[in-house]
Amino acid sequence: MPKGVIFVNAYYHTPAIGYQPARLREELSRLGAEAEILPTDTFPARIEGNRAQISLDGYDFCVFLDKDRYILRAIEQTGMPVFNGYRTVSLCDDKMLGALALAEAGVPQPKTLPGPLCYRPEAALGKETYARAAAYLGEPLIVKENNSSLGAGVHLVAGEEEFAALWERIKLRSWLMQEYIAESRGRDVRVIVIGGRAIGAMQRTSAGDFRSNVAAGGSAAAFPLGEELRAVAEGAARAVGAHFCGVDVLFGKNGYLVCEVNANAFFGAFESATGINVARAYAEHILAALRGA
Repeated sequence: MPKGVIFVNAYYHTPAIGYQPARLREELSRLGAEAEILPTDTFPARIEGNRAQISLDGYDFCVFLDKDRYILRAIEQTGMPVFNGYRTVSLCDDKMLGALALAEAGVPQPKTLPGPLCYRPEAALGKETYARAAAYLGEPLIVKENNSSLGAGVHLVAGEEEFAALWERIKLRSWLMQEYIAESRGRDVRVIVIGGRAIGAMQRTSAGDFRSNVAAGGSAAAFPLGEELRAVAEGAARAVGAHFCGVDVLFGKNGYLVCEVNANAFFGAFESATGINVARAYAEHILAALRGA
């Protein structure tokens, strides 16, 4: 009987976060596998002597439901199978790196500009920065902090004054600018992809916010998984090499556009909206991958 460890963040606890590992452990157990849920402050990884080591004796695989790439990289370096791996989590946790990976794979997405990095708190915004960005992206435009989650750190900006005020708050972080897709205001589609195959989709809708995240107050309902949507979502998952992911897709004028890919997408609302047992599908994929199927 295979035994796995499911890692979660040591300091961030919400019902949505707790649902994911609990459901996955439940479905693994039903399939004959054990799984233990551990926080990352158990220090599972270390560098000793000339190599990375882990204190995970007795475990056959790791499901990593956090964004701590350092721990994940150390676990992966020891050869233990991980779901998802370091490359996937790194690309999904940095929106600009993710956008570049999608572009390399030819996945459609909104026009995007990397935000110029700033290292000095006293630095002033360049006079032409906003004008250049707006000339390419149009107005209003989206500003995203690259390491944000749950809809936080995503801003709709109209005009140089708003942009300058926001820039003062985020200028020492990494960020990007993106074309605002007006046709998709307050709505998008999340597609869950497991083992390279899209298993279902839900539409997320917000009546009062340009963002549609359920965590930010949006509602969810099942959505038809047509061939175009399936192809876009599966292409995005391949681009980041994900075993499991949620692909967020916008409604563009001329077709679907990928907004971003989430390596640790919460699936409680998805299961409720669609009736699809996501945890079961992921558990089955993990055990099949371990068998080499």
